[in-house]
Amino acid sequence: MAREKIIIVGGDAAGMSAASQARRRRPDLEIVVFERTPYTSYSN
Repeated sequence: MAREKIIIVGGDAAGMSAASQARRRRPDLEIVVFERTPYTSYSN
């Protein structure tokens, strides 16, 4: 069975927040984030 995948466009605060929420709600998802710059938003 194929693993479900979510694709997020944008690695700014909103994109990383969406990825974080997706991980908390569905730990089994494969999460892919596309960002055009070499930097993403990160916070502890």
